[in-house]
Amino acid sequence: MKFVDIKNDIAFRKIFGNETKKEILISFLNAVLDLPEGKKINEIEIKNPYQLPEIKDLKSSILDVRVTDERRISYIIEMQVEEPDGFDKRVQYYTSKQYSSQIDKGDDYPKLNQVIFIGILDFDFFDDDDDFITRHRTVNVKTQKCTFNGIEYNFIELLKFKKELKDCITLIDKWIYFIKNAPNLDVIPADVNDEGLRQAYKDAERHNWTKEELEAYIYAELRRQDEKGKMTKAEKKGRNDREIEIAKKCFNKGLSIQDTVDLTGLSVEQVENIYNDMKISH
Repeated sequence: MKFVDIKNDIAFRKIFGNETKKEILISFLNAVLDLPEGKKINEIEIKNPYQLPEIKDLKSSILDVRVTDERRISYIIEMQVEEPDGFDKRVQYYTSKQYSSQIDKGDDYPKLNQVIFIGILDFDFFDDDDDFITRHRTVNVKTQKCTFNGIEYNFIELLKFKKELKDCITLIDKWIYFIKNAPNLDVIPADVNDEGLRQAYKDAERHNWTKEELEAYIYAELRRQDEKGKMTKAEKKGRNDREIEIAKKCFNKGLSIQDTVDLTGLSVEQVENIYNDMKISH
């Protein structure tokens, strides 16, 4: 038995955006939001359900599942593997846009329903908090009372989740373990007794996928690796450009080649070439 990587674009939408298996997303939402009996979500409508041709050709870097429950509360579930520039501002803009788009100009504001954002992040974002799941609301700084409750943000930081399978007791623990570790597992864990999560495991089994879905899955993975490679290359180029500028300043200050090597981390050959170019230009 082999499972797909849930963080993959195709896998994420296939599992969480499946209209015929809504129990998966209902289970996940109830677990993440820690909803008590009487307030649990029982029914949802997936606004952008999984459709392979559509998602395979998606150009946007934003991959999400948008949902509304029976109380008309809206949910945005988003997977982010790499941290984009301005991530915090984009999340606020994106969520507030979803909030305001519920009514047209001239409609009554009371018709606005709550929007809840859930971000699954494969990177550390909150440096001041070690918890793997955090909730954010607008509160009175003094009383901590939440009056403006139209928008709520929830973040799951996968890298901060350190629990082993045997330590996963709660349903949210088991869900996050599944999302983070599925491709490294060979069988469905024996203690998975929640029907939604069990169905998610079954949908993540490769042999339950069509040939077209697997091809799209592999293509999405290659695309993700390409983007990651481009970012790494750009970062290296940026660092190298800075080191060259430092080396030029070292030349102008009369520092030796070896001192410049020690300061910049460039090789002796690189520094010699820079110094020779500088001598010519002078």
